[in-house]
Amino acid sequence: MANVVGEGAAGRSTRTLRAEGALTAIAADPESPERVRRILEQALVFAGAAFAAVYTADADGELLYLAESVGVPRTLCGVRDSYPVAGRAPVAEAHRGRPVWLGPDDLAAQAQSRRVPSRDFFLAALPLRGDGGGCLLAVGERAGGFDADDRFCLGLVADALALPSSAATAEAADLRPGGFSLAMDTGRVRVGEGILELFGLDPGDFDGRVETLLGLTVPEDLPSLMSVVEADHMTIGDRELEFRVLQPTGPPKWLRLRGRLVPGGEGRPARLVGSVADASTLRSDITDVARVQRLAAALATAVTVRDVGKAVVAALRRPLRADRIALAELENERLVVTVLDPPEPEAWPELWRAEWRTEWPDAPVRTMPTLAAALREGRAGIWPAGSPLETALAEVGPGGLAVLPLPAGNRMAGACLIGWDTPHDFGPDERALLTAAAGLAGQALMRARAFDAEHELVGMLQRQLLPRRLPRLPGAIAVARYLPSTAGLELGGDWYDVIPLPDNHVALVIGDVQGHSAGAATLMGQMRTALRAYAVEGHPPDVVVSHSNRLLMDMETDLFATCCYVDVDMEEGFAWYVRAGHLPPVLRHPDGRTEIAEAEGGPPLGVVRQSDFPMSPLRLQPGTMVALTTDGLVESHEADIDEGMNRFARQLSAADPAHLGQVADALLGKAPRSDDVALLLMRYDGMTSRPLRESWTVWRVPQAVGHARRFTRRTLRSWGVTADVDAALLVVSELVTNALVHTEGPVRLDISLVNDRLRLAVADSSPRTPVKPTSISWEATGGRGILLVEAVSATWGTLPVSGGKQVWAEFVLRP
Repeated sequence: MANVVGEGAAGRSTRTLRAEGALTAIAADPESPERVRRILEQALVFAGAAFAAVYTADADGELLYLAESVGVPRTLCGVRDSYPVAGRAPVAEAHRGRPVWLGPDDLAAQAQSRRVPSRDFFLAALPLRGDGGGCLLAVGERAGGFDADDRFCLGLVADALALPSSAATAEAADLRPGGFSLAMDTGRVRVGEGILELFGLDPGDFDGRVETLLGLTVPEDLPSLMSVVEADHMTIGDRELEFRVLQPTGPPKWLRLRGRLVPGGEGRPARLVGSVADASTLRSDITDVARVQRLAAALATAVTVRDVGKAVVAALRRPLRADRIALAELENERLVVTVLDPPEPEAWPELWRAEWRTEWPDAPVRTMPTLAAALREGRAGIWPAGSPLETALAEVGPGGLAVLPLPAGNRMAGACLIGWDTPHDFGPDERALLTAAAGLAGQALMRARAFDAEHELVGMLQRQLLPRRLPRLPGAIAVARYLPSTAGLELGGDWYDVIPLPDNHVALVIGDVQGHSAGAATLMGQMRTALRAYAVEGHPPDVVVSHSNRLLMDMETDLFATCCYVDVDMEEGFAWYVRAGHLPPVLRHPDGRTEIAEAEGGPPLGVVRQSDFPMSPLRLQPGTMVALTTDGLVESHEADIDEGMNRFARQLSAADPAHLGQVADALLGKAPRSDDVALLLMRYDGMTSRPLRESWTVWRVPQAVGHARRFTRRTLRSWGVTADVDAALLVVSELVTNALVHTEGPVRLDISLVNDRLRLAVADSSPRTPVKPTSISWEATGGRGILLVEAVSATWGTLPVSGGKQVWAEFVLRP
């Protein structure tokens, strides 16, 4: 190279002189592990190449393999990682000593043209003059190909790359401080002292096994390292990644590995030869491979559109030193922006602020023709400072703008805009990083969009199966929350319900159907409906749960369900609850004490047809909170259910019962979310005015109606009711008479007074509802009773009760 530098400097272009100076500076440090890569980069800088690579022969001299490359991904140029030495490929021709210069027409005539994309490429292959042979391969896409200065600069690069033989190269790799040579069959590795320092090992403590080094890496990074050091996961060519090693103190250290697999030939094992360096000492503008690797890893775990946007921002903004990044989905010719970084509106152009909607803006594509053209063409566009752009884009990047269409299959998923405030020079590595990032982000965005849409559908179906809103309760407040699992998109089987019952009773229900599927969700809806129906009929809690169990057994399903049913008497502050294989209620008393209501329960529903579901009592003082939940809130892989219930009780004890909604949100904020979660909270405050109630069992005797009238008059007199007494006695007469004449079995009269509303109800054992006649002739001797009840009362009706019905009428008492 010294001869090249010294001859003919006069009259040459400034570009070639600068190339000579740069290559001379690199050659001054022959021990640098980055030497070959830095030399290749000069082909991108001074020769206008989009891709440059060096090929060297294997130990047997039969194969030319890719030893190092820079620029755009080689697959974009149709370049392979190995070629036969005896073949007719340009790489093989150059290895035999003949320079090769090909244009698009020449490439089309070549056999390998099937691997070249339908774009105008120019290819140069130059021999390397060292005793190891090999060649320099450069690919350009500028119109006109490589000019005279470009060819001269490529010649300088080829001279600077003059390589020793493969064996000598391997030995040199072993001797360099940061070099290593790994035998792929035995796992024995020879390393330079610099690598041992990076791993924190003394030379006397290293046993020469690669497993010893792998054991010092961060466990999360081990799979990517194993994919490099295991021969089955590699092809001939260059490999590069960043990983972390544990330190005695402080955070892990980032290291960067570069290696290539060298075939061993007949009877000899293949070897992985390369170098390891401290990633913090490397130039940030040449870590494109590692950046793409990290981005791919982050996007692999991104499940929502927002997750994809955050991963792209984290991977690009800091390495590119960008001032702002926007990621947007393309929907019906509009860019729906999902992530802006920075998020402040004043950091973005006026048009974007004018289109602001709720949290994020919608930027219309039609107002930005440059962006629309980039989306149509599907190629990344880069505009340096001062480029003529529409205002909406120029203000995004006054110092430079990159627009990355995000392709996904045959359509555009969206776009990513990257802007700089000060003039920014776009290097070849940055261009490669942007191109690779665009492809990864586009595919991830489509996956995330599908996930979001399916997740929204699942959530909508789930919400349709649960109560839209909870009823207002007399003397209590209830709130409920439901969160689907984030581990998948299947419908869950958790449910809750709050059922108002007669006589100021309220049923609190929570349950969980086995599994996560459409079948589980369907069965959940059926069980919720069945429990509500049995409860409204007036059955006690054990009968409600027992009937539901028999119903589930008759459905002939393989699924079972758990359930906890609590019947609360709001007037008395007393409750009965039944457990069917479910978690017990947790009570938070007014003084902050918590109590897990452990009591005997029955088996899950749908397991045993003839099962006992014993009832257990609960005493509720005003200010007591009742909490019901499913196992998704208290059970996880790290803790069993008992530990989770104790933690749940402690969280309730520390909560403020005055704000039930905040309590529920705080409890769900700590949920592991590996399963569905349902939560139902009720704070019992006590009724400010308790109703007056009396009941009378009507005997089937000739004077039964008279006894009922006297009981009613006596009760109303004791309550101080003087208005509408005659009308109330008429209603009692008609209702009791109808029950005695048209039904059999017991008859009961219930009287209640709530504020100024008097309610009279007669229950019997017949399920038949009384029918109001449409017309009555003057000769008819019956059928007027219901008409009289309707005429004198404010309202009347019937409702089913356990074993029959109840006919009732209400009066609004006059002052």
